[in-house]
Amino acid sequence: MTDKILVIGSSGQIGSELVVRLREVYGNSSVIASDIIKSSEEIMQSGPFEYLDVTDAKKTLEVVKKHDISQVYLLAAMLSANAEKKINLAWDLNMSSLFNILNLAKEKIIKKIFWPSSIAVFGPNTPKKNTPQFAITEPNTVYGISKLAGERWCEYYHNKFNVDVVSLRYPGLIGWRAKAGGGTTDYAVNVFHDAIQKQKYTCYLSKNTTLPMMYMPDAIEATIKLMESKSENITIRSSYNLSGVNFNPQEIANEISKHVPDFEIIYKPDYRQKIADSWPQSINDSYAKNDWNWQSKYDLKKMCTDMIKNLSIQYLNLVK
Repeated sequence: MTDKILVIGSSGQIGSELVVRLREVYGNSSVIASDIIKSSEEIMQSGPFEYLDVTDAKKTLEVVKKHDISQVYLLAAMLSANAEKKINLAWDLNMSSLFNILNLAKEKIIKKIFWPSSIAVFGPNTPKKNTPQFAITEPNTVYGISKLAGERWCEYYHNKFNVDVVSLRYPGLIGWRAKAGGGTTDYAVNVFHDAIQKQKYTCYLSKNTTLPMMYMPDAIEATIKLMESKSENITIRSSYNLSGVNFNPQEIANEISKHVPDFEIIYKPDYRQKIADSWPQSINDSYAKNDWNWQSKYDLKKMCTDMIKNLSIQYLNLVK
């Protein structure tokens, strides 16, 4: 019998792409999408969907039992830039949602959990380049603090209650299916939309702010590959470092200009600059490579070509 999978946060940047891919792999009826708001038409029409607020433990249990769920991908969260404006709400959402799902696994109601962490767990005292798996963290954002706490709880629940939970420290993620979700690296998504629509983008980070990034197809494949890995191969139960492609706003603007010759970028750094400055510039993901053979496929050139191709089709269809 195929495991039933629940994706919580199916309307978000990651969830909107993960549900599509999981349904391709495991079948439409085996993957239940859920969110507090309606998901894309593609997701709503291709398989089961539940309206779900994951901070409501009773309702979450009802959905899990109704669909006989064995695996949960918990993607609901408030991201770094938005979290700085809504401190208490961000902490409550990011923590209570995790506890509700961890406790379902502790009670043996579900078998396996994926929970995303982030490069936001790192802080100003972390080594900036080739940041190792075990490094000084000391995050200085609400989002980073909640993710670091979550990592510790994941490892605790695994060691104490044998909960099968795995996690990735996502870099900044770039995809075309959904709009960016309020993170510090959103510029790397928004720049494509504005380049195609307006041929101009005002960037809230300085031109030489290098950050670790990843194209969404790589992130999705890493997520599924980790979840499919044998438990005995998993040596990190907090969260794995994950590396894709590192670049700054000027470098991505130069690459976009090859496709949109009249494209212009203006730099007006705001409060998000300070957040970005506290994060690494590149990540060492040797544990992911060694434990479950991770290898990214997209470089900056390949990513830009694919993003512009897909977004151009998307905007062309909107005009029709």
